[in-house]
Amino acid sequence: MSESKKAKNYDELVYSDDFMFGKVMEDPGLCREVIECLLQHPIGELTTVQTQREFQFTSDGKPIRLDVYNKDNDNVVYDTEMENLNHKSVESHELPRRSRFYQSSIDIDFIDKGESYKNLPDSNVLFICTFDPFGRGRSIYTFKELCKESSEIELKDGTAKVFYNCTYQGDDIPESIREFYDYVITGKTKGKLTQMINEAVEKGRKNEIWRTQYMKELVLLQDAREEGREEKEFEIITNMLQSGMDIKDIVNACKVPFERVKEISDGLKMLEKV
Repeated sequence: MSESKKAKNYDELVYSDDFMFGKVMEDPGLCREVIECLLQHPIGELTTVQTQREFQFTSDGKPIRLDVYNKDNDNVVYDTEMENLNHKSVESHELPRRSRFYQSSIDIDFIDKGESYKNLPDSNVLFICTFDPFGRGRSIYTFKELCKESSEIELKDGTAKVFYNCTYQGDDIPESIREFYDYVITGKTKGKLTQMINEAVEKGRKNEIWRTQYMKELVLLQDAREEGREEKEFEIITNMLQSGMDIKDIVNACKVPFERVKEISDGLKMLEKV
């Protein structure tokens, strides 16, 4: 059972860390500046800014949590996500399917409020990636619905999925995006926007309420991981016992206490008698 990567101390958090990203983006003014930088055009005044916005459409359904959910006064929705590899493969992040799921969840939430599909707002799902999400060496990957037989025909369904490759090193991008990318990767400021973000991060590190919230989230995450490890461990040991392996061999193979394996073994024997 390998140990998970040690969580950062609160004072070590940077803008690209999920918690700090969400907290800093709670500022409507700063959030709007970031979105306008990414899209390279003005947007309306943000009337809704919600971080860690959760959707769950049925009591037993899979919940979905968006990093930063925004809506402007032109009724356009922006979902902004920060993506780090976190020692996992690019493929394991399943960004294409997740972007589809996120966009559909935004639409279903709107319809669930009694609105007609005819009034669905335009929606943009923006992934800020600290890696190249498609491995093609592009600075930005923008996806919209186009006709396969005639690519000049756009579906115009009001949706866009945009992936930003912050590792891009080319010079053929706007200076504001270059500065933003450099800040996400290195933490070095250059230009007004990155200075604003960095000041918000530094101020956030001194925010004791945020610090307490972060520590609570770490405890909950650790509890969830521990519960998951225990469930997986139980499943593995049960399979080994049912295959006829000796308890001592299982102890050596799984590196768990003898008492733990014996407890599971006794439980299985009791079930067989029922």
